Amino acid sequence: MTEQTKKITKSAVVRSGWVVVIIVALAAAVGQSFGRFSFGVLLPAIRDDLGITNTLAGILGATNVGAYLLGTLIVAWATSRYRLINVLRTGLVLATLGLLIAGATKGAWVLALGLCIAGIGGAFLWIPAPVIAADAMPAHRRPVAVALMSSGIGLGVVFVSVLSGNLRAAQGDGAWSSVYQIQFVIGMVLLLLTLLLVRHQQAAPSGGSGIGGFGALQRMPGWLPLLVAYSVFGFMYLLVMGFLTTRLEDDNGWSTDDASLAFSLMGFAMIFGGPLLTALAQRLGVRLTLALAFGLWPVLIAVVLTGYPALTLAACFALGLLFAALPTLVTLFVVQNTTAQDYGPSFAAATLSFGIAQTIAPPIGGFIADQSGTFFYVFLLSGAVSLIGMVASLRLPQTSAR
Repeated sequence: MTEQTKKITKSAVVRSGWVVVIIVALAAAVGQSFGRFSFGVLLPAIRDDLGITNTLAGILGATNVGAYLLGTLIVAWATSRYRLINVLRTGLVLATLGLLIAGATKGAWVLALGLCIAGIGGAFLWIPAPVIAADAMPAHRRPVAVALMSSGIGLGVVFVSVLSGNLRAAQGDGAWSSVYQIQFVIGMVLLLLTLLLVRHQQAAPSGGSGIGGFGALQRMPGWLPLLVAYSVFGFMYLLVMGFLTTRLEDDNGWSTDDASLAFSLMGFAMIFGGPLLTALAQRLGVRLTLALAFGLWPVLIAVVLTGYPALTLAACFALGLLFAALPTLVTLFVVQNTTAQDYGPSFAAATLSFGIAQTIAPPIGGFIADQSGTFFYVFLLSGAVSLIGMVASLRLPQTSAR
């Protein structure tokens, strides 16, 4: 093989790798942006259209994240026995099915079923997605591939925000079901592309990951502080992501369009947050970059609580950067510090703790809002908890295992 032929072959491999990364990133958006985060955008419309309380709305949100928690338990078992690509495909099927059910109902409990199935699908999708994308690229480009997973989710959030704002303006609060229907169609397209184009080379797993994947996780250096930091993130972000538009509309008197703009800015920033802070982590290390991100979170929450439009919109953009960066940095740490055999169960175990924190956040937030008549204390709690994540991040080892 000539040198020119080698260059052409290498270029083709890189191009096909980018195709896989883009498809996997968009598939992650179906599971996360559509199947999970769109509920936060649509919450005011769902609540008013169905005539439910903030507490019941929080329970609906908890159904979704509770299912995500259940999904991580199953994935911890599945990734130690089945190849990651099969787990990813299963997740995309479940997420798309959940969107179909959510878009075909006008009842709270059928919606809960759709959110439950989508939540399980989200776990099946998210856990294998980063390493499948990373393995499609040369070694020096793998951190970028991991970071682009959050970019895909950010793009999905922007799409949901814009779509929701336009349809609610035209159709009223009942438009939320139309949003889910459109998401279902997009999910079907991504499912087809994934089945046709995405491949992943992996030896057959042989088990030995321990209960819930914790046996594999404990072989990773810094596993305990990482577990704490990831759990803190799961709790603190959903208090903001799940109630942002409701806070702005109810407490600050923002219009639907303005609240959707704030969420859209957050989603737009998510496109860039992962790559930007991953680049910073190459200089400072994951440990210090994570601590910095956690430390900035309460500062930005304080700005959002002022309710001043220009300041709040700027803070929402910055929160979007952090929201994308924090899970990206956690994922990158796990990818760098585990073997191919341990990655799936280890990340599933970490995501299990993350999922528990997510499950309790929405009902706690909804209860606090109903009891106090404001979302002020909900956001204040999010900012306070983030300081725990900052301390945990500083306990991580400064160097990676490989």
